[in-house]
Amino acid sequence: MRRLFPLVAAVVLVDTMFFAAVAPLLPHYSDELGLSKSAAGILAAAYPAGTLVGSLPSGWLAARVGVKPTVLLGLALLAVTSVVFAFASHVVLLDAARFAQGIGGACSWTGGMAWLVSASSPDKRGTVIGSALGAAIVGVLLGPALGGLATLIGPEVVFSGVGVLAVGLAVWAWALPGAPREPSAGVGAAVRALGRPSVISAFWLFTLPAIFGGTIEVLAPLRLDELGASGAAIGVVFLLVAAVEAVLSPLSGRLSDRLGRLAPIRVGLAGAVVMAVVLPLPQSVVGLALALGATVAALGAFWAPAMALLADASESVGLDPALAFGLSNLAWAGGHMAGSAGGAALADATADAVPYAMLGVASALTLLGLVRSRARQQPAEV
Repeated sequence: MRRLFPLVAAVVLVDTMFFAAVAPLLPHYSDELGLSKSAAGILAAAYPAGTLVGSLPSGWLAARVGVKPTVLLGLALLAVTSVVFAFASHVVLLDAARFAQGIGGACSWTGGMAWLVSASSPDKRGTVIGSALGAAIVGVLLGPALGGLATLIGPEVVFSGVGVLAVGLAVWAWALPGAPREPSAGVGAAVRALGRPSVISAFWLFTLPAIFGGTIEVLAPLRLDELGASGAAIGVVFLLVAAVEAVLSPLSGRLSDRLGRLAPIRVGLAGAVVMAVVLPLPQSVVGLALALGATVAALGAFWAPAMALLADASESVGLDPALAFGLSNLAWAGGHMAGSAGGAALADATADAVPYAMLGVASALTLLGLVRSRARQQPAEV
């Protein structure tokens, strides 16, 4: 674990750094390529679309050939697609590069997290996942700064550098011993598991913050641009708000080990309801930055407990860790894609307040359901 955790943390950090770098670049590409909000949403959604496609196959691959080869495949795809994205000058090629990188991300996350969890005990699962997610959020933190840098010196140098980092991580992963393969119930069992109430509940609790995050990823930078923020300034705003999430994610993971998986999620849901109302209101860059920070703080309470809850629920119905994290990828990708593309298209047709309002209603209904489940003392709370 001492040698493995730094590798997995570095893999998810670099992967999310590339993923998050697009936020401050959306206004740039909108100006350069004449993209509408809907087209910008498709560009942002291309990565989670790739993750959606690759989620269950990556779980099958990790169970069949091992977690280490799956991580290596993910890093290879990251290296290639980063360079393609660096030099692409047409939106279709940009979309295709991000889609392929999303498939690579599914492999890196499924293989890396399954590798990590297989080396840890169940009673420390929330802490381990939260710590790894903290590293991923550092990548989210650095990503906007990376994107802001790309607006200043050009994407060619910046994203080629991401490709070089991916190659270095692949060399590091190659040098570590792989984990023994575990018996797998197969992809069909993972699909059937989605019919189990405990898995469905955990799946939704991981999907909801992904929808919220995907919506923010598109609408917030475009709104900051409308309020007069430069690409570099947008990068700084996202860097600062991601710093909040980087601190809260490991903390929520530890709390979920001590107080139950749902305790921090309830707090996050209450905050999400409030911020869904507040987000469309600010009329200044500073005001919107503060609102984003509060929103990300609420969403930060979800990630580690919800991922651990989904792993617990999947394990209880006989799934191996690789397929459990394949389901996590499926939940995140479907939610983020719906938020990025669907939220942007809805805002394009109406106003930003409409998708935010719908997210507020969904969060309120989910919180109500959890309060009722607590009153009935469901086993998932333990």
